Amino acid sequence: MSKFKKTIGTLSRAVLLFIISLFLGIALYSWNAETLVGNAMPMPFGFGISAVLSGSMEPAYSVDDLVIVKKSDDYKVGDVVVYQSDNSLIMHRIISIDGNEIVTKGDANNIEDSPVKKEYIKGKGIARIHKAGAVVMFLKSPAGFLIMLIGAIVLFELPYYKERRKAIDEQEKIKEEIRKIKNQ
Repeated sequence: MSKFKKTIGTLSRAVLLFIISLFLGIALYSWNAETLVGNAMPMPFGFGISAVLSGSMEPAYSVDDLVIVKKSDDYKVGDVVVYQSDNSLIMHRIISIDGNEIVTKGDANNIEDSPVKKEYIKGKGIARIHKAGAVVMFLKSPAGFLIMLIGAIVLFELPYYKERRKAIDEQEKIKEEIRKIKNQ
């Protein structure tokens, strides 16, 4: 194997391992925040992500879209916001503001939501990635988490397995040479 191919293989394995580790870390952080603190959307560094689970915001946001949410203190009518109601997240558009209370409504809904206090709003939707929410929801599931964990283990173990296999093959060749010399 050429040195270039080996370097590319090592580099790609490191990048993939970094991505898997990042997802595992975020999943553990989110699980901890949701389970222990009751925070349905942790916002490290003022940003969070939310998968769209219903069609209430069609056509602006579709089911399985991934929305990037930015924490804000300044909201205005027309902003799409994510707020926590019990342990659920709701993403709707602001239709009125009255002091500390904000009224929202889904674009596809006929009725407005109950007023929400500003403190329950996580942030504004600033970007969306079409259909990426389905991937994130899968990765947050037990099966997805397990697949990522197995992937990380395989990425750690694979290079060492190849090296061990190569060392064992070389030992066998040396043993065979020793047997040949003894039998002469």
